[in-house]
Amino acid sequence: MRWLLSSLLLTLTAPVFAADAKVSFYKDVRPILQQNCQGCHQPAKAQGGYVMTEFAALFKAGDSGKFGIVPGKPEVSYLLAEIHVSKDGKSEMPKNGTPLPTPQYLTIENWVKQGALDDTPASALTKEIDAEHPPVYMAPSVITSLAFDPKGKMLAVTGYHEVLLYSVDDLKLQARLVGLSERVQSVAFSPDGKLLAVAGGNPGRFGEVQIWDVEKRKLKISAPVTFDTLFGLTWNPEGTLVAFGCSDNTVRAIDPKTGKQVLQMGTHSDWVLGTAFSQDGLNLASVGRDMSMKLTEVSTQRFVDNVTSITPGGLKGGLMALDRRPLKTKTMAKVPADTPTIGNRVYDELLVAGSDGVPRLYKMHREVKREIGDDSNKIKQFEGMLGRVSAVRFDADGNRFAAASGLDGKGEVAVYDVATGKKSAKCDAITGPAFAVAWAPDGKMLASGGFDGKVWFHDPATGKLLKEFAVLPK
Repeated sequence: MRWLLSSLLLTLTAPVFAADAKVSFYKDVRPILQQNCQGCHQPAKAQGGYVMTEFAALFKAGDSGKFGIVPGKPEVSYLLAEIHVSKDGKSEMPKNGTPLPTPQYLTIENWVKQGALDDTPASALTKEIDAEHPPVYMAPSVITSLAFDPKGKMLAVTGYHEVLLYSVDDLKLQARLVGLSERVQSVAFSPDGKLLAVAGGNPGRFGEVQIWDVEKRKLKISAPVTFDTLFGLTWNPEGTLVAFGCSDNTVRAIDPKTGKQVLQMGTHSDWVLGTAFSQDGLNLASVGRDMSMKLTEVSTQRFVDNVTSITPGGLKGGLMALDRRPLKTKTMAKVPADTPTIGNRVYDELLVAGSDGVPRLYKMHREVKREIGDDSNKIKQFEGMLGRVSAVRFDADGNRFAAASGLDGKGEVAVYDVATGKKSAKCDAITGPAFAVAWAPDGKMLASGGFDGKVWFHDPATGKLLKEFAVLPK
């Protein structure tokens, strides 16, 4: 499943070349390598000692001692031997993935036969970016996501081509996790804090999920998914699945140990921007630009229900922000007779917000039979914010939540009391549109960030600014 869609699309779009037809590395070969190979063969994760993100490195030998590409000699080019599909339909590479379709293999083979020339235009050439050559910032990076580790000692901050780990106490930079993706959209620590999941990609080229070993600062998994950037990443409660949204209108999940895709649901009609698992991990909620929140059964990958109203005009604008409220586990009082269930369904609540600036709280599961035009899962609507809401997060108790928004160059970060539905604190010194928010595990500090590349730490009880810093590593 992981490679099915990408393989199908590339099979349909990749040109079939005659033996003497000119093959372009930049237009024809490079996209195939990006989608199928570079996740495991990049500086941060050079599997087999072979790197495929730099043109010159393609011709070098890896741990095998065999040269990957020998211009004009496909029969001795080790890369071709590794991706060649045998009579039994298998290939050595991509490892644990679907073999390349014949048109893709022939494209690479013909390119090698023709001398393996590099026709990358000068305008597309960029400086190499990896752990040895980290990004150089001329200005602070826009912050799209923040996450505290479970102990509250470390804060993960998104940057360009990387995630930066800062010590919360002294704000010192501890590590730069430089990966393949230019754009990083979402970060989340695993429940035990040992792993960091990252969703991003290169716009218009590929999406990627990264799994990092936090202690070793090592990239464990790089899983390419679809042909555009990924969003709204979240872990299931057991730490055994990572879910995310895609710009091909699907919500997906992978196994963080292997990178294999284990879930795909495709009933959204626009980009999926946020995800949240139920407390028992049996269901997955997702929101997107199609103005809907949908529910998926994890074990069957089956669409279950529209959590929000599906009546045109019921919700105004796309939904971008989603979080599940931490509640003491309890079973639902009742379930509609025509609704499939897996055992006793756990009661969950979901907080959602987006373009209209109004956070709303919903029941995850329907307790009454759906009727056309109803919005029966809705529990409460909260006081509106300044412009589009990009992020919402509950504190550990679920009695408060924080939200970040922006409009016309201005931003707002506010703390809400769930019981009253009102803002209990409005954070001061917000100097631009805010896109990310995160609670310290003890609930005594709130971190937020956004367009101007600053991370703000506030007292959530009063909204007072405690400290701040700009994401501008040197």
